[in-house]
Amino acid sequence: MTDITALSAEATIPQKTRIELALRKPGFLVGAFIIGVSAMLALMPGVFAPYDPNLIDYVAVKQPPSWAHPFGTDMLGRDSLSRVIFAYTVNMQMAILATVFAMTIGVIVGALVGYYRGVADMVFGRVVDAVITFPFLVLVISVVAVLGPGLINMYIAITLVGWVYYARLMRAEVIAQMGNDYAGAGIVMGYSDRRIIFRHLLPNAITPVIVYWMTDMALAILLGSSLGYLGLGAQPPQAEWGVLIAEGRNFITTAWWLSLMPGIAIVLTGLGFSLLGDGLADLLRPRG
Repeated sequence: MTDITALSAEATIPQKTRIELALRKPGFLVGAFIIGVSAMLALMPGVFAPYDPNLIDYVAVKQPPSWAHPFGTDMLGRDSLSRVIFAYTVNMQMAILATVFAMTIGVIVGALVGYYRGVADMVFGRVVDAVITFPFLVLVISVVAVLGPGLINMYIAITLVGWVYYARLMRAEVIAQMGNDYAGAGIVMGYSDRRIIFRHLLPNAITPVIVYWMTDMALAILLGSSLGYLGLGAQPPQAEWGVLIAEGRNFITTAWWLSLMPGIAIVLTGLGFSLLGDGLADLLRPRG
């Protein structure tokens, strides 16, 4: 009798050309480069920042970009380049912590609901209907408003709302995988539900979730920056792109660089995650 492990692995055996095709795509390489640089800046901001991000210098207040201060200075004379670089630590942390817990919970719930169906599926359907009825940002802002401003509460709010989207995607993938031979073979051979779900179904159904996760990290940075701009996320004097944009909004006509530079960082990092996600989709997509 054919081993179920071999059957379930058939859908995940990579084609030799997948990596080669991904590496030939300029978008994938650009995305990998952007995220690689962003990760280095986030892990070692002190190595790349020319100044202390919180060093106040009233002699250098609102100086335009120059050799001494490539991104200019803010209303307290702090170096904007250093603050943008140190903000990478906070914003990349947002990208990971605001999504990883939601993804973990969503994957587990979606896999269980997709496998067992029945009453659990009906209850889950009502939860999904209740969540998607309201805009995602409105729900997150409402939860943060109840819990209070701050990064920890922001992560909790995003997790409480975001897991539903991962669970819905995982549920659909598990149901699709249940139609394959290896799932039926596992049931006939008497394998435990836990083994079938987590050893066979989940590895074959996880690819779309990983691709979605990359895109969601870009959205998490945008959301975190938006909450920081509104005063509900990171709090001054902590360097965070949304906070930096908010600090510069009153000086947009006289010190345009204060809001422009962190805005460019948001766009570039979000673009990097999106391009990397597209490349991973091509790399992991099953091929006949």
